[in-house]
Amino acid sequence: MIKLSLGRSLSAALLTVTVLLALGCTGANLQDPRQVVIAFFGAMEKNDQASLAHLLDLGALMKNTEEDYALQGTKPRVFVNPQQILDDLTHDGETKQRWFSLQRIVNQAEITGETATVEVTFVDKDASRGYRTKFGLRKTGERWKIFSFKTFQDSH
Repeated sequence: MIKLSLGRSLSAALLTVTVLLALGCTGANLQDPRQVVIAFFGAMEKNDQASLAHLLDLGALMKNTEEDYALQGTKPRVFVNPQQILDDLTHDGETKQRWFSLQRIVNQAEITGETATVEVTFVDKDASRGYRTKFGLRKTGERWKIFSFKTFQDSH
């Protein structure tokens, strides 16, 4: 009887530790927009499409037909399904390749009610050029999701 009770207690303790570790490994407090953006770049680096899908409002991103957020071209790319966006942000996707070729600086969040912006500065040291992008986030339940990437200025 004691062995069975000890085994159950040990199993329960291991399960609790595993759940806590899994929650900690998501890398972010999803109630802080800046931490969501940091987790987003971490998921991109790991090619973790499941985490990206959790952090992004893919439907809203698909509606962006005015600007190419990869910072490369003047003609925006149009994505016809969410998987295309996830592919673009991972592995050899154009946006991942471009963003990860630049230094990234994640600045503080500005929160207004249920929306927030986090400015991310991309620095091309070789060309002495910087791109300032505002990531738009909206609160869904208790967490923030990224719904836009808006480049509003490039500086020399």
